[in-house]
Amino acid sequence: MPVNIPKEIQDFITGKVAWVATAGADGRLNVAPKGSIRVVDDQTLLYADIFPKKTSANLDQNRQIAIGVMDGGKGYQFKGLAEIIKSGPAYDQVKAALAEKAPGLPVPKCVVKVTVEEVYSLTPGPEAGARIA
Repeated sequence: MPVNIPKEIQDFITGKVAWVATAGADGRLNVAPKGSIRVVDDQTLLYADIFPKKTSANLDQNRQIAIGVMDGGKGYQFKGLAEIIKSGPAYDQVKAALAEKAPGLPVPKCVVKVTVEEVYSLTPGPEAGARIA
């Protein structure tokens, strides 16, 4: 069931590098950095996958995904279900934004849309690991 990402956390995500964790059907784990993470709406994140090898292969087998975003000792983890998008308005919008932001990068092979089902604190301290949403 989707949850709402609190506004202050949505604002925090902008411009950060996210670490995306996936697992294939065999349970083999993969983690990869993604520099294009953005908030679509209160329940959805989106990122471009320029070099989709293990991450996309895992998502083809298992839609579960975890995303960690940290900056300056503060961070959050998002868990949810992913959808791979290879064409259409969402893909075109991300492709255009990426071309403007980083013109030297290759065109993304796909866009990954994540419906967020859980949000946790990654900030060190007594609330580390606490569920936020």
